[in-house]
Amino acid sequence: MSFLFSAINPIAFSLGPLEVHWYGVIIASAIFVAIFLSTREAKKRGIEGDHIIDMALWALPIAFIGARLYYVIFKLDYYLQNPGEIIAIWNGGIAIYGGLIAGGLTIYWYTKKHGIPIWLMLDVLVPNVLLAQAIGRWGNFINQEAHGGEVTRSFLENLYLPDFIINQMNINGTYYQPTFLYESLWSLAGFIVIVLVRNRKSLLRRGEVALSYVLWYSLGRFFIEGLRTDSLMLVDWLRVSQALSLVLFVGALIIWILRRRDYPPVPYYLDGLSKNEEKEQTKLT
Repeated sequence: MSFLFSAINPIAFSLGPLEVHWYGVIIASAIFVAIFLSTREAKKRGIEGDHIIDMALWALPIAFIGARLYYVIFKLDYYLQNPGEIIAIWNGGIAIYGGLIAGGLTIYWYTKKHGIPIWLMLDVLVPNVLLAQAIGRWGNFINQEAHGGEVTRSFLENLYLPDFIINQMNINGTYYQPTFLYESLWSLAGFIVIVLVRNRKSLLRRGEVALSYVLWYSLGRFFIEGLRTDSLMLVDWLRVSQALSLVLFVGALIIWILRRRDYPPVPYYLDGLSKNEEKEQTKLT
């Protein structure tokens, strides 16, 4: 029965010399779910579903590159000494914020090119991105990374965690706090809340779904990041993700307030594309 108390093998299966990691399987599954849900939602809001697929073909590889570069830049000394490790993303080391920045810029370019309102597109996408983040954190679980400081087994048992999580948090004989789980649950809760609120009539205006995502995720990430032991550090007392979370939270709040003062008011999210915007989308496609 000793296998019940051993760590999960990070290799899902092998195809000859090719090893497929659970990390990659989980990330791929998260992406599929996000694209599927976003395509359905886009059609409801008057955006052609093919745009989600086409945009993903651009945004995903650029987002992965951005996520990896973000991580590598803040650990540059290590990767200069181990350049072969730069492409080893299956071992982890993908910074979500780097991916969001690179992916966001790509989405901006795509929507400008095809005449789609950037705020509406972001509103369609971001709840599903949050769900994908909730799923993707389980890749960190398999890799035994993105964890917090040392704790006792009894501490984990008092959280009413199943044994498979507790056992996976035993790394080289020491138990660690499952911060991957905290962020996964926070992201899942955010997805549920934002989708429920998004579907209420005459409540959220265009862009406020996206801003809700920024507020929710950055708030949770700020506090959860403070528990982690593998954070990228800006200075000795401040983590990179904490600083960026604070900037994003304050920035999103200011933008929300300023946009609410606009006249004429921004359309409601559920209104979708206007007739003129539908024509513009068709004309530029």
